[in-house]
Amino acid sequence: MRTNRRFYSWLITAGLLIATLTLAACGPSGRPPGSPLSGGSSGGPQGGGTNTATATVGASSATATTGSASSTINLAALPLGDGKTGAVAVGYVDSCQTSFGGGGGAKGSAPWITGSTWNSISKITVQGSVSWPQASYTVALSGNSRIIQTNDLPKGFTTGIFPIARSDPAHQYDGNPNHIAAQSINWTLPANPTAAATPRCVGMGPIGVLNDGVLFFNALDADGRDAAAHEVQDSCDGHPDQSSEYHYHTVSSCIMKTATGSSTLVGYALDGYGIYVERDANGNLLTNADLDACHGRASVVTWDGQQVSMYHYDATAEYPYTVGCYHGTPINAH
Repeated sequence: MRTNRRFYSWLITAGLLIATLTLAACGPSGRPPGSPLSGGSSGGPQGGGTNTATATVGASSATATTGSASSTINLAALPLGDGKTGAVAVGYVDSCQTSFGGGGGAKGSAPWITGSTWNSISKITVQGSVSWPQASYTVALSGNSRIIQTNDLPKGFTTGIFPIARSDPAHQYDGNPNHIAAQSINWTLPANPTAAATPRCVGMGPIGVLNDGVLFFNALDADGRDAAAHEVQDSCDGHPDQSSEYHYHTVSSCIMKTATGSSTLVGYALDGYGIYVERDANGNLLTNADLDACHGRASVVTWDGQQVSMYHYDATAEYPYTVGCYHGTPINAH
C-alpha cells in the first residue's frame, strides 16, 4: 500500500528545512495535500512559475503577515473541513451549491480519518504513473486580458491509473470509475483583477487552473465533505470526475516541490487573481490564521514580471486549501 506523501515539514534550522521539504515532497512517506506561467509564455511547471518577491511592503497596503501559526500544524491530525461550507468565513468554503449527496465519490470508513481529524501522512494514493506527452498549456497577455488555453492534462507530471483498478488498495475506499480525457479550455481572465463589491460563492466545477495546466476545484466532494480527506487521489493529488476532467482539490504536491521560494505563483483563479505558495522568513507556509475569508491576503508578489503589492490567494495545508470564495468577479468556466 502506498502512503500519501504529503508536504509541509518544518524544522528550526534553515539548512534542515530545505532537506525536509524536499523529502516531504518526493520521499516515500510524505507529500503535500492535494500547488503558472507569466504572461506571454508557455510550457510546463518550470516555465516561469517560481517568482521570489524581494521588495519590501513599505507604505503599500499589503499586510505583512508572518505565518507564525504554521508551526502548530499537525499533518497527522489535520482538522476535517466537513460541514464548513455555505458561509463567507475563515476556514470555510462559500459554495454556490447548498444541497449535496448522491454524487458518488469515496465511500466507507477510511483509516486515515479519526473523528474530526485526518492524517495526511498515512493516507494512501491511487497507483500508477501515466505520462501525457500531448499535454498543452499556454498563458498569454492581450491588452487587459489573460488568455489561458489548456487541454487539462498535466504538463510535465504523471497521473495515476483511472478508473481505479480493483487490485489497487485504494479501490476499497474510493472506486472512482471515471477516465481521464483531454478537454478544450479557453478562458479570458482579467489581467488586472479588481475586488467585487462582495465576495462571490465558488461553484462545484473548475474554479481555476494550476501551472501544469490542470484544473482545480473547490475543497468539497460531491457529498459536501472535505475532498482532500475523503477522496483518494493519485501521487500528484489529482483524479477525474464524471466528465473526465482531471482536477485537483488542493495545490498539487508535484507543483509544491517546485515552489521553494518565499513567494511562488502556481496558478490563477477564475476571477483573475493569482494562487501563490508563500512562506515566512522561517520557511513556514501560511495558515488560515494569516488569511481572510476567501483564503487570500495582500502582500508583495511577482505579477507579470513586476513586483507589486496586490491581493492573491494562498495555498495552505489546512482546509479549504486554495480558494474559499472569490475576491473578484469570476468568469463562467463552462
